[in-house]
Amino acid sequence: MNFSRLFRGFLYVPVVSRLGAMHRLLFIQVQETPNPLSLKFLPPKAILDHPATYEFNNVGSAKHSPLARELFLVDGVRSVFFGEDFITVTKKDEEMDWGIMRAQILSTIANFIESGKPAILPNGPSPVYEDTAIHEEDDDTVAMIKELLDSRVRPMVLEDGGDITYVGFDDGIVKLKLKGSCTGCPSSSITLKSGIQNMLQFYVPEVKEVVEVKDESDDMVQQELEKFERSRGITD
Repeated sequence: MNFSRLFRGFLYVPVVSRLGAMHRLLFIQVQETPNPLSLKFLPPKAILDHPATYEFNNVGSAKHSPLARELFLVDGVRSVFFGEDFITVTKKDEEMDWGIMRAQILSTIANFIESGKPAILPNGPSPVYEDTAIHEEDDDTVAMIKELLDSRVRPMVLEDGGDITYVGFDDGIVKLKLKGSCTGCPSSSITLKSGIQNMLQFYVPEVKEVVEVKDESDDMVQQELEKFERSRGITD
């Protein structure tokens, strides 16, 4: 029997003990994101004990996260992203059924919360927010860029289940890495140019352009999104 049900936007997920007895319900909200390959899951309590974000692009990168490792056991999961109070899961391709995957992901999250284990082990990786930390060696321009990204941009993209990483500033070009649901998102180019770039240029005249820095995993996600759009007749 499926005990999960939708009520006011929340998905009710029963936690089943090892003995098979349902002993309490957890309320986990599931939200769509601008990226059709990503879903955002909001558990009833924060999964991190500090404001930070972490990204895991494969099971090998999740060695310090018991929760991420368990989520990678769900067939079809490409990447896992943690915010302080949410989890974004990106699937490998459009053929993977969200209906099946969502149920398995919800069960995994619910049972992990019940276990009491930490989502990130104490010797885990550094959180993403350190990339926008202002250091003594940063000049005034870089410090202003980081401050604007941290105070005005990151809260917006976190709402969509993603985040941005400051990579560098060189010859007027701000380099950013998109994470979570923002990776390969169809609207990411609009966000970068019409949103982030325009805002930074308004406050920091030295900024000429904002560009996205990608790696191999980002290109794979982008290819799947383009395939998804072609299958639905979506073209530029």
